[in-house]
Amino acid sequence: MIKLILLDIDGTLTNSQKVITPETHDALIRAQEAGVRLVLASGRATRGLDKFADMLDMRQHHGFYVSYNGAQVVDCETREVWFNQAISVDDARAVLAQMKKFPRIRAMIDRGDYMYVENVFDCNIKFGGGSYVANEGADFNIYDYEAHNNGFLLAEKRDMATTLDWEPNKILTLADPDYLKAHAEEFAEPFRDRLASMFTAPFYYEFTPKGVDKARALREAFEPRGYASDEMIAFGDGQNDASMCKYAGIGVAMGNAVPELKAACDEVTDSNEEDGIAHSLYKHLPEVFG
Repeated sequence: MIKLILLDIDGTLTNSQKVITPETHDALIRAQEAGVRLVLASGRATRGLDKFADMLDMRQHHGFYVSYNGAQVVDCETREVWFNQAISVDDARAVLAQMKKFPRIRAMIDRGDYMYVENVFDCNIKFGGGSYVANEGADFNIYDYEAHNNGFLLAEKRDMATTLDWEPNKILTLADPDYLKAHAEEFAEPFRDRLASMFTAPFYYEFTPKGVDKARALREAFEPRGYASDEMIAFGDGQNDASMCKYAGIGVAMGNAVPELKAACDEVTDSNEEDGIAHSLYKHLPEVFG
């Protein structure tokens, strides 16, 4: 019997307009009313998951967050931290110092209510259209986008490479997609043995603690509390969802998922524009929807 529904956010739970479609919303509410709990599992910061939890009444139904691609697990009702793995101050400063060799790459690091950057006005990147900006080659205000979508206030911290004084769960770096693609491997090379790094959007390249992924977070936080992997169904669309989908008893790739995830999952459902989550839940939770 399914006890947990594991949900990636962008490209999975939300459509291209960054909203939860009505049919998917209603299916997830019905599942919770029947006693199934939701887990939002995302690369987003913990704070960036609150608005989706509110939309889905997850506090009332005792849902959970797996944030920072698995670096933290939080009970969204009590705010109790079930699992946490952070980057050391020394490693974080080393990444930020290395970044200075690539003048078009910037960084954002969250703490509490704030997203810290070095210059709040140095915020435009060139992005070639797609689901993030309407016009090909338009300037894209990246700080506004990130702060607005995740509920952060922007704050400056001069020269984070020397003044950062906390252990972050994630370092989010960004640049024009072509520039980032050309330089990401060289940028990350000194940290291959100490940190995990990956693209999470064409303009985002992030660093997390070594060994962090969504499956490990689930294993560390939920197995000791009596949740077995075969009691979970997982939904995703990206490469960073593969570990979670393989771990869960049922791994479901969205119709819009990358080919690598589709190959790794037990099945492929409809896309995030076509209520793929709801259609899969109708099949796998007959006791709720039958």
